[in-house]
Amino acid sequence: MALAAETRDDAQGLAFTEAAAQLKSALRHELDATNEVILAHLGSRVHLIPEVAKHLIGAGGKRLRPLIALASAKIAGADMTNARYLAAAVELIHAATLLHDDVVDDSALRRGFKTANVVFGNKESVLVGDFLFARAFELMVKTGQLPVLNLLSRASCTISEGEVLQLETQGNIETTEAMHLDVIRAKTAMLFEAAARAGAISSGPSDAEEALGSYAENFGIAYQLVDDALDYGHGALGLGKTIGDDFRERKMTMPVILAYRAARTDEEREFWREAFSRGDADFDRAKSLIERDGIGKAALEHAQGFADLAVNALTALPDHPLKDVLREMAAASAERPF
Repeated sequence: MALAAETRDDAQGLAFTEAAAQLKSALRHELDATNEVILAHLGSRVHLIPEVAKHLIGAGGKRLRPLIALASAKIAGADMTNARYLAAAVELIHAATLLHDDVVDDSALRRGFKTANVVFGNKESVLVGDFLFARAFELMVKTGQLPVLNLLSRASCTISEGEVLQLETQGNIETTEAMHLDVIRAKTAMLFEAAARAGAISSGPSDAEEALGSYAENFGIAYQLVDDALDYGHGALGLGKTIGDDFRERKMTMPVILAYRAARTDEEREFWREAFSRGDADFDRAKSLIERDGIGKAALEHAQGFADLAVNALTALPDHPLKDVLREMAAASAERPF
């Protein structure tokens, strides 16, 4: 079974789409080999396991995390056989977290398709997610690199901590920017960073590890901040989900944090407090307040700061064609329209 082709997401902005496509094109052979590794490790004598896994993984996705792992390995001159195993492991960890996330969030759509929890059930999704985690660790062991196993196991723990931290902030209108960034670093940026570091050291220590890890962490933060902003704009329509999902799930994201701070009256502040304590408030009003106060632009300015940090991190690396592509992708990550 071939992994499904990806569709263009206009919400992401042309520059970002082109940069991501260029990275994929440059690594096409390695990505195809990685996809084969992924498919080879979805097998099980329990028929439902590969069925659930392929429902999610076969639906496509940008494969940004494995691409960053593979690019890092190329830049660091690492062994590509190990890099493919690790890129596959990173994607399986990502897939496992998505299965768990959709259960926790009671999500109905992902990438335009019904989520696995809707199609197969919550219990099935959680257990298959556990299976994918186990397969990911099996791939790590195949590399024989203890530092990589340590790196990705710690990343998996951090991602779980991020999930719990997000639950703690859910509905808490007093959540600060720093608290929200802690959630993003744990839930999203950590796996990007681990992917880059794992690729760089897939066959041993590398002087490129620190720069690539810093790049990927800051890229991941910028990427997530933009996705959060798009939930209050028009971008979510192209992402296979409904605009306002984060609002209805009472997730504290940067647009809400900034909008609550910008509230002009006690009545507006009470609207935000009630919206995130009850979860059944008027999304149209929330969106209009965000638009009135230019919150989308402000949220993107936060993302731009982290995109700049990602670009700057690459200056420590020697010249390489893939370095230029990574730079373009980071620079474009915060330019997606609101």
